Amino acid sequence: MINPGTMMKLMNAKNTFTNNHPKFVKFLQVVFSSRVAEGTVFEITVTMPGEEPITTTFTVLKSDLELLARLHDLQTH
Repeated sequence: MINPGTMMKLMNAKNTFTNNHPKFVKFLQVVFSSRVAEGTVFEITVTMPGEEPITTTFTVLKSDLELLARLHDLQTH
């Protein structure tokens, strides 16, 4: 069981992130509003100040979907 104080800190951090990055949060909501299927490909690019962008891709596996389901269960309980 998660400590209530720790849970409150996580929720506050989540709310701050949501307020700071509403477009990204909306993007995630759209992507995950429909069920992400095994075989879905994600491509992520990160550009740090003064550096060249780096990009990676990954294909969603069954084990990834199981992790997402467990995280979703944590959020709803």
